[in-house]
Amino acid sequence: MNLSLGVKVLIFVICFLFSVIVGIAAALINHKPTAPKGPAFLYGGGVFGGSLTLCLVVLTSLGVL
Repeated sequence: MNLSLGVKVLIFVICFLFSVIVGIAAALINHKPTAPKGPAFLYGGGVFGGSLTLCLVVLTSLGVL
């Protein structure tokens, strides 16, 4: 596909925000009320990084980015 730079940036921002939501949900699921919050933040950050990487790899392999 031959998309303009603005459309590619918009697609990247959508992938970024989707990954943020997935990371927050994973951190909330992982957190236990009696445990400290640090491990949940690290887990959510890892899930965010994995989700963003997966989104970008799929879109690159499809030829969108």
